[in-house]
Amino acid sequence: AAGLDLFQGDILLPKNQRNALRNETYRWKFPIPYILGDDLDLNAKAVILQAFEMFRLKSCIDFKPYEGERTYIFFSKQDGCWSMVGDLQTGQNLSIGSGCDYRAIVEHEILHALGFYHEQSRMDRDDYVNIWWDEIIEGGEHNFAKYDDTYITDLNTPYDYESLMHYEPFSFNKNASVPTITAKIPAFDDIIGQRLDLSAIDLERLNRMYNCTSTHTFLDQCSFELENICGMIQGTNHDQDWVHQQGSLMGQEDHTFSGQCRDAGYFMYFSTSSGQADEVAVLESRILYPKRTQQCLQFFYRTTGSPSDKLIIWLKEDDGTGNIRKMRKIQTFQADSDSNWKIAHVTLNAQKKFRYFFQGLKGDPSSSSGGIAIDDVTLTETPCPTAVWVIRNFSKILENSSISLIESPRFYSPEGYGFGISVLPNYQNSGYARVAFHLCSGENDAVLEWPALNRQATLTVLDQDPDVLKRMSSSKSFTTRKDHVSSDSGTLIWDKPSIAGKFDESCNCYRSVAWGWSNFISHSQMRRRSFLKNDDLIIFAEFNDIIHLNNTEVPVKSVQSSLMEGLVLERQKRAVQDMESSQDQLPYLSDPCDPNPCQNDGICVNVKGKASCRCPSGQAFFFTGERCQSRQVHGNILGMAIGGIAGAIVLTIVLISMMARR
Repeated sequence: AAGLDLFQGDILLPKNQRNALRNETYRWKFPIPYILGDDLDLNAKAVILQAFEMFRLKSCIDFKPYEGERTYIFFSKQDGCWSMVGDLQTGQNLSIGSGCDYRAIVEHEILHALGFYHEQSRMDRDDYVNIWWDEIIEGGEHNFAKYDDTYITDLNTPYDYESLMHYEPFSFNKNASVPTITAKIPAFDDIIGQRLDLSAIDLERLNRMYNCTSTHTFLDQCSFELENICGMIQGTNHDQDWVHQQGSLMGQEDHTFSGQCRDAGYFMYFSTSSGQADEVAVLESRILYPKRTQQCLQFFYRTTGSPSDKLIIWLKEDDGTGNIRKMRKIQTFQADSDSNWKIAHVTLNAQKKFRYFFQGLKGDPSSSSGGIAIDDVTLTETPCPTAVWVIRNFSKILENSSISLIESPRFYSPEGYGFGISVLPNYQNSGYARVAFHLCSGENDAVLEWPALNRQATLTVLDQDPDVLKRMSSSKSFTTRKDHVSSDSGTLIWDKPSIAGKFDESCNCYRSVAWGWSNFISHSQMRRRSFLKNDDLIIFAEFNDIIHLNNTEVPVKSVQSSLMEGLVLERQKRAVQDMESSQDQLPYLSDPCDPNPCQNDGICVNVKGKASCRCPSGQAFFFTGERCQSRQVHGNILGMAIGGIAGAIVLTIVLISMMARR
């Protein structure tokens, strides 16, 4: 429809190039230079940057702004979403067209650029899926071709129904209600074509292809399932230790498995029900080495003891001498009567090697029947979420058809805008939950900019997998625009909420019209993955100004193509070999006489790839040494000078002798 000869719907192939996955010449060197074209929607630009951060968190893939390199990715808004496959080493386009500005879709297209084809192109795909050829639109059959091992490789990984690179069931279909591809295991029919995030096998293949052994922004995580507790250590010179405890009793389940696995499910526990008030236990992390200046510590904790118990987060940094002893108290969590697992986020801002540690502090043991527990700790070099909303007992809410709308408390953005989140659990009985964003009136409205345009709202329903690298959270973003108006009144919904919104007694504030997605996440996705761990649905929200992304495009510098460059280098190489057959094959690439190493106007000569200085000589003096650095008097002049001096001395002696005789 776009007038492009796209292979498999979203791949633009140069002629005869279909083996980027196998041919290592198509592998990128990192970081990958990129350009964000100014024809992109503002929201798309920010979503592309979100996708970059996900690759940095989960792999060794990295990106950098273009600075004149020969090879790069130019992101632009053309018809549809498509990419080339692999590094073509000439600069290449990647289209994020209308409706493509979702993080998972951008990740999908970047995976193509990194060298990956669609999952159902595998040679063994017929063992796992059925292709219904009669239901494919005429002329679209080539999109379901499969390729043998000379074209693509599975990198010794199993077929992945959950891959971000898999077709959806209704791809290229004639009839809107009839699929073109189905799984041979019917349970996966609702899973193929997922657009949440990279799957675990997607990541495994990516890291195998590029030999990734570490990531850029992941630092630490621990679910405490192993006895070594992830290298954490008990603090010395303290009253008690944290206990590595198994959650086997009702009401004492761990967070990782929520009591669902027998003989598994451990967490760290500090009892506050005995001993003396103000006794402490300290659990320290291993030594960590930051690359950025901001870290986010996420963990789950539970308090079942005295309301006066405290959990305190500390940072201990290098003091400048190499010793990690410079202490800084970061945040204190006061115990309460809520015995549920709670999520916490703490910003650390470590700039040198450091440890973080948890300090448990006893309040009143006489009023305690439990203690403090921590589990599922994660540390990344990414910003902590601005807003975190936890909806408890969500599965029961899904079962109750009378609950049509849930609204969050008011949160504040970094700029000071008040905002909230709304959830319709059973949106029109579609099997999906609608999640939307709205503005709230707040204490800063008098000084803020209205209407609040060019701000990006990002909502994320958290997959609570304890391994942050395997999480497949559902995340969507939009950017506020002038054409976002109320369908009832035609009012711009991003104007001041006291003007454009309605008063809500629950927050004692005005709430604007909600803007979001009716199919944000399906009920089946929630139940299949860890979206409802302990029956809690956790939603993150951001609202940030992105006007600085308006002008991002930079001109592409004229760089000789790799083909022409190779021809020029070959000609130079042959010329050098003709002049000196014994010369190494590469010296012509660098001139040892540039810059000139010779001093005092010495002349540099290239002798078999090495610099040799020819030193100029004068009538009275000349230069010597490897670089003409030593100055010497000329021999003839020196001889005449010595002879003259000797003659003068003899003449003086004769004259003195004659005068003495008189």
